[in-house]
Amino acid sequence: MIEATGLTKRYGKTLAVNNLSFSVAAGQVTGFLGPNGAGKSTTMRMILGLDNPTGGQVTIGGKKYHDLKEPLRTVGALLDAKWVHPNRSARAHLLWMAKANRIPAARVDEVLEIVGLTSVAGKRAGGFSLGMSQRLGIAAALLGDPEVLLFDEPVNGLDPEGILWIRKFMHRLAEEGRTVFVSSHLLSEMALTASNLVVIGRGQLISQSSTEDFVSRAAENTVKVRSPQLAELRDALQRASAGVTGDDKALVVSGMDSDKIGEIAAAGRIVLHELSPQTGSLEQAFMQITGDSVEYHTGLDAEAQHVLESAK
Repeated sequence: MIEATGLTKRYGKTLAVNNLSFSVAAGQVTGFLGPNGAGKSTTMRMILGLDNPTGGQVTIGGKKYHDLKEPLRTVGALLDAKWVHPNRSARAHLLWMAKANRIPAARVDEVLEIVGLTSVAGKRAGGFSLGMSQRLGIAAALLGDPEVLLFDEPVNGLDPEGILWIRKFMHRLAEEGRTVFVSSHLLSEMALTASNLVVIGRGQLISQSSTEDFVSRAAENTVKVRSPQLAELRDALQRASAGVTGDDKALVVSGMDSDKIGEIAAAGRIVLHELSPQTGSLEQAFMQITGDSVEYHTGLDAEAQHVLESAK
């Protein structure tokens, strides 16, 4: 488990992380979300001992990173995919890391196979595309067969096939009982990948919950209804105190579940052609909950919020 308690980091007058406390449990993928400038990268650097906290602490399995005897065997991380000497081959880069951490050289070929880089293992890493660099970074994170894995924007630069691969791969790592902590701006992908979320803004904790609870708290669920008798149905639903919007093709009903809508329609002998619950998205929930924590607002923000509200 990763455990942060009162974690604080100042850079001069700038308070990057402010009294942040959260936990990341084993056996699941936990997403780490927040607007730009929220303090996510700083937090990950403090977990890995790359930055020292101004206050508080963060531990991995009860120990600070610097107290781990063989850290690469406990924690694997991908923070910067381009952190590799450009003139070294992928295999040479991993062999150097393996030797420095007393990891058998045979493990290098194993992780290259896992991430699909065996065929280009002898090529210079400086010539890799961003997607290939991401795969090499993941291979480096896996090198010590660690119990804890941290990924910062792991799908950056990957094609759709690569994104699907990393999603399934992270699920498999979690199913093996590992702790998987992943930061990403691609919210649609996080909705499919992470079962739990830690959400921060301006360096402070906004929410820690399951992904399902986070979305259900913030984004109102509605029901889409189509019927050849929409006017009659609208009147019946409004008499039952439901919120009703829509046009002459379909109604969007809030404040009432599909079972109740179906019962009202049946009582009024109203034919239904569609009755489908519409679940709020992670993007909607994220924008609604973190809106006050965005560091830089643009003139498009209000318009974007209006579009999201209209889509509910």
